[in-house]
Amino acid sequence: MLKLVKTKELYEVRTPYLAELLNATEYPWQALPSIKSYIKGLLENPPAGFTLYAEGVLVGEGVSIAATATILPPCVIGHRTEIRPGAYIRGNVITGSDCVIGNSTELKNCVLLEHVQVPHYNYVGDSVLGNNAHMGAGAICSNFKADGANIVVRGDENYETGLRKFGAMLGDGADIGCGCVLNPGTVIGKKTSVYPLTSVRGVIPADCIVKAMDNVVKRRPKE
Repeated sequence: MLKLVKTKELYEVRTPYLAELLNATEYPWQALPSIKSYIKGLLENPPAGFTLYAEGVLVGEGVSIAATATILPPCVIGHRTEIRPGAYIRGNVITGSDCVIGNSTELKNCVLLEHVQVPHYNYVGDSVLGNNAHMGAGAICSNFKADGANIVVRGDENYETGLRKFGAMLGDGADIGCGCVLNPGTVIGKKTSVYPLTSVRGVIPADCIVKAMDNVVKRRPKE
């Protein structure tokens, strides 16, 4: 099974303001250092339908923000996205439309594409989550190694990222079970599911089911 890691292998980026950021990269983690400056450019020239919610915070049409949510700039929240009570957006966050950022979920320096759900007690830092990606309750993207070393993506070959902070790249349709830990530099392929309470590292191929790191099986086609 091929361990695919390139941007175009993981994501179909349809939203223009996200495509300009991601499609310029060969590997999606290359976008992480640019998120802050890219959002500042959007603040100066907002996409159609976006308005300034607060200093440094752009929101699209139909966005719902709970009174107890905290949003720090700079940040761009896509159309019809729901930000639920207790959510904490720490800045340098850009989302597509129809996302759910839920209770006690914390985001920083990350990109969420369309229809992403991080609805309960999630931590997503220095990561890119693809269209229709879902993280179960308590699943987190760990983004820093204990020794502080730069993070290496370990797939069919090793990719030196040059980044000290790097969480996970979730391909379109990836589904992460409750209580999972995605270790720094994890890449999950398109439409791959991870069983609850699994600690994952490295590159996981597309269309798989991860029952454990030593038990990754190809998903059976639907009849």
